[in-house]
Amino acid sequence: MAHSHNHDAHHGAGHGHEDHHDHGSFKSYMTGFVLAVILTVIPFGVVMGGGFDSRLMTVGLVVLCAIAQVLVHMIYFLHMNSSAEEGWTLLSALFTIVIVGIMIAGSLWVMFHLNTNMMPQMNHELQVMP
Repeated sequence: MAHSHNHDAHHGAGHGHEDHHDHGSFKSYMTGFVLAVILTVIPFGVVMGGGFDSRLMTVGLVVLCAIAQVLVHMIYFLHMNSSAEEGWTLLSALFTIVIVGIMIAGSLWVMFHLNTNMMPQMNHELQVMP
């Protein structure tokens, strides 16, 4: 009984204890794994199949699946849910979002400016050596 009382003290009474019994279980991990595989296969299949007629729609689908993939990992593998009362959970999620945003923005900036920033003496056409 002391363990149950201690459990309530850490997570607060009335916060959907059925979620606490499920996280970390084999069923929970398998659900997360299956969702992660689906969210990987969908964009891979679309891109390998040539993508949609609209390039923006293809990129949108890949980005949407990537965001969903991050959420699946956070919920099913890192066990972040709304009942966690630790401030570190929200802080780590915000930190992750900021870091991923910086990485994506930096990568897109580098790729966009790559051609402009090439060394000027480099010729972009293939030349046949005599």
